[in-house]
Amino acid sequence: MHLISKSELRRLQIKRLTEFANSTQKLSEDKILKEKLLRNSLLASAESIGISVSMPLEVSTVPIIASLWKMGKRVYIPRCLPKRKMEFTLYDKNTILVKTKFGVLENRDSKAIVNNNLDLMIVPGLAYGLDKNSRLGFGGGYYDRFLEKYPTRTLSLVNSVQLFKRTSWQVEEHDIPIEKLILVK
Repeated sequence: MHLISKSELRRLQIKRLTEFANSTQKLSEDKILKEKLLRNSLLASAESIGISVSMPLEVSTVPIIASLWKMGKRVYIPRCLPKRKMEFTLYDKNTILVKTKFGVLENRDSKAIVNNNLDLMIVPGLAYGLDKNSRLGFGGGYYDRFLEKYPTRTLSLVNSVQLFKRTSWQVEEHDIPIEKLILVK
């Protein structure tokens, strides 16, 4: 099987996901993925959940976060640190978010409660390989580094544009597979 380079696949996926972002199909798939997540046993048994505030090309997490709050879950969002590291800060209705140079919304409050020992992490990405539960992220290695240091249960929400039946990119030793992929179909 011919493997595509990660950088080339990232470029292609960002283009595909950007085109998909404003479609009615994406809205429909985001709703399906949210409902499937809310019924998932990994979520049911978790109290502290790590999740990012989504960017337009990702599966929308804003309605998911609102549902998690209603369920009484503690929600933590990532904050980037120097040397490509990150930590997870408590996110509630009073949290003030700041947009980073990458366009990601973060809690920049220096007094924010940090919890890196989460019960569950919902891991974002650009592409997922069904054969190996592999994930292609945005290229910084933040999640792989974090999960290596703070292992926890993981799942990803995968829309039709992100799903690959076979992993068509090189999976490296440091790439951590996702425990559970939640698919539209």
